[in-house]
Amino acid sequence: MISTQDWADARRVWDYHQMGHSPRPCSVAIGLGSHDLGVADTAVDLYKRGMVPLLVFTGATSPTTRERMPRGEAVHYQERALELGVPSTAVLVEPRARNTGENIRFSRELLEEAGIEVSSVLLISKPYEERRAYATARKLWPEVEVISASTPMTLDEYVDSIGDARLVIDMLVGALQRLMIYPEQGFMISQPVPADVFEAYERLCQAGFTSRLMTTNAPSA
Repeated sequence: MISTQDWADARRVWDYHQMGHSPRPCSVAIGLGSHDLGVADTAVDLYKRGMVPLLVFTGATSPTTRERMPRGEAVHYQERALELGVPSTAVLVEPRARNTGENIRFSRELLEEAGIEVSSVLLISKPYEERRAYATARKLWPEVEVISASTPMTLDEYVDSIGDARLVIDMLVGALQRLMIYPEQGFMISQPVPADVFEAYERLCQAGFTSRLMTTNAPSA
């Protein structure tokens, strides 16, 4: 059972993970690979709204996406964008990245090799990965302005889309743990965690939402 307190804590952590940025015109949009094709849909929406002239999709495969996206996350995102009417000339694919840090580094290298000047990035992720993506990009690409974006939705809507409430809360907890430990390992900039968010995190850990927690000497972002 997920208690009323668990849900309240999960919503507090969910809200913290979102940066609250308002999308605005940027040099490029980068869609971070995952199981969620909604990232590609949001990138296309921003492109069609004139926010960016170019989309970059980045991501290889992972144990959770290998069956659903056998050609790689970035390639499936690209195919989705083309299906939705984005011209192929407006899409670049980075198919090697296997974590958030590589998403940023490899996308940056791809754009540099293409001779594209970048002063600002619309960074598109899953809703609960906004802050992690932002903090990673600010560490690895500090000279550009980073605007975080994701599909606008509530926690309840996201749970409905995934179909597994406990898994979603586990992911929220795991993402927050990484925000707290990765800055010390040089993977991202530090983000202040308000006391009420940390208390919610601790209660959720005590309630057993721990399947996505990792040891503090994790090797990669």
